[in-house]
Amino acid sequence: MASQDAVDPRSEFVFDTHALGRRVGAMAEHRRQAHTTVDFGTEVIGVPQGSPVDLELRLEEVGEGVLVTGTATAQLRGVCGRCLTEIGEEIVIDVQELFVHPGHGDEDDESTSRLVNELLDLEPLLRDQVVLDLPFQPVCREDCEGLCAECGANLNDDPDHGHDAPIDSRWAGLAGLMDLNSPNESEQREN
Repeated sequence: MASQDAVDPRSEFVFDTHALGRRVGAMAEHRRQAHTTVDFGTEVIGVPQGSPVDLELRLEEVGEGVLVTGTATAQLRGVCGRCLTEIGEEIVIDVQELFVHPGHGDEDDESTSRLVNELLDLEPLLRDQVVLDLPFQPVCREDCEGLCAECGANLNDDPDHGHDAPIDSRWAGLAGLMDLNSPNESEQREN
């Protein structure tokens, strides 16, 4: 069960439900921009700390708690898992969560979202949802060619990039002899 100190009423992700008055069917709509206090994501891709998140939410009293529905929109930042270029794209999270009043539901169930002093905090829920929605290996585009395994060149910038076939190390010595003999043979032919 969450302690009263677990919800900071000054947080932009915290919503006060006192106005709903625990009247079933009472509803309030909220539209605001909040800024993340921590990174939402992984080291490769996510919503960086301090990024704006546009919230469009409906809070509805349903008896045992407050049902929150709506969307949260933010900008992902990261790097392509194939070519390492920076990527950025919009992510839209569908929100649908019941925040339970104290005394309702299983008090020991840590997965249950709870109201604390009639306040609800969306930030942990959104952070978890962003992480679940992130791609395992983000790419800048579906047909990204990645980097050359031999020299690291970006194959998207140079699709015709290539290297000479590697010489078998067992024949490398002979290849050197052929290079030495080639100019001499042409000189001998001229004489």
